[in-house]
Amino acid sequence: MLPGMLVILITVIGLMMIGFNLVREKESGTIEQINVTPIMKWQLIVSRIILFFIIGLFDLALGLGIGWLAFNIPFEGSLLLFFACAAIFLVAVLGLALFFSTMASTQQQFLFIAFFFVMVFILMSGIFTPTESMPLWAQQFNLVNPVAYLMRINRMVMLKGSGFSEIMRDMAMLTILALSYLSLAIRAYRKRA
Repeated sequence: MLPGMLVILITVIGLMMIGFNLVREKESGTIEQINVTPIMKWQLIVSRIILFFIIGLFDLALGLGIGWLAFNIPFEGSLLLFFACAAIFLVAVLGLALFFSTMASTQQQFLFIAFFFVMVFILMSGIFTPTESMPLWAQQFNLVNPVAYLMRINRMVMLKGSGFSEIMRDMAMLTILALSYLSLAIRAYRKRA
C-alpha cells in the first residue's frame, strides 16, 4: 500500500500546489505584471515548475522515509531509478496542473477541474483494484494516465526490486506523457507582451 500512498501524495501535492499558486496570481492580478516581462513563455513556465518539482521530490523522500522508519517497509530496488521515475512523473503532473490553471479563472474552478481528474486518475490507476480486472475501455484509458504508470513502476521497483530493463516501457510512456502534458501547458498559456 505504501507505493500507492506515495503516488497519491505526490500527485495531489504536485497538482494542487502549482495550480492554486497560478490561479491565485490570476485572481490578484499579479500574473499580468509577470506576463509583460520580456521572457519567453516556456521560460516562465519552466521557472514556475522548478520550485514545485523540488517540493514534490522532497515530499516523496519524506513519505518514503516515514514508511521505512514507522512501518519497516523494505525497499528492494534502486533509489536512483525510483526517484528518476518520480521526477518524470512530477513533470507530467505539473504540466497537467499548468494546463488546468490556464482553463480556470478562480481557485474554485481549478479545484473542480483538478479534483475530477485526480480522482479519475487515482481510481483508474490500479492502486485499489488491478487494472487487468478492469474493462477494456478502462485499460485503454490508462494509456494516458500518468498515475497508472508510476503505480506500476513503484510496485516493481520498491517491492520486487526490478531494474531499468523491466520498467523501461512504462518509463518511456511516462516520459512521452510528461513531454506531451508540458507542451500542452506551454501552448495553452497565454502571455501578452
